[in-house]
Amino acid sequence: MHNESIRYLIVPGWQGSADDHWQTHWQNSLPNSVRVEQADWLKPRREDWVGELQRVIASDSTPVILIAHSLGCVTVAHWAQLAPLASLGQVRGALLVAPADVERPNCPPAIRNFAPIPEHLLPFPTQVVSSDNDSAVSALRAMEMARNWGAEIGILSGAGHINVKSGHQRWEQGFAYLYRLQGRIEHFNRRRA
Repeated sequence: MHNESIRYLIVPGWQGSADDHWQTHWQNSLPNSVRVEQADWLKPRREDWVGELQRVIASDSTPVILIAHSLGCVTVAHWAQLAPLASLGQVRGALLVAPADVERPNCPPAIRNFAPIPEHLLPFPTQVVSSDNDSAVSALRAMEMARNWGAEIGILSGAGHINVKSGHQRWEQGFAYLYRLQGRIEHFNRRRA
């Protein structure tokens, strides 16, 4: 991104992202990366998670790109619905990977309090990446979320929940989606200028 310092905010999902998760590898390799650390990774409360995301964004005036996984994606959507304009203005874009469908019938009870999933347009360029065999969200549902949020969508073949269990430790190919998002952010900024 030209002439602008960016903070990358890593927004993990339910149970956090372990040392071998791609979000941890990305945090270690992207400059100016910060992880949103939730107080309770096992029994998440929507208002707490949204509040902590807001606190981390507002803690520094640097523009941010959000990199969320699973329940972190839904947290971003809830945050965008409630966030102060100043904080919304700091977010340049969001990469939302494997958004968890907290409305699905087999959703774990611990994360059902994140339903309903917001259906509003996100006010910044957004890229959703999901998979055609993710147990946490169907490809059709991920496409519906992306459409509601005004996001571009990429559906990977056989990638599961795009986490350690599905073989995505470093997930180098995921950077292509981040670069694509950054290109959209540049285009978005030029149109606004």
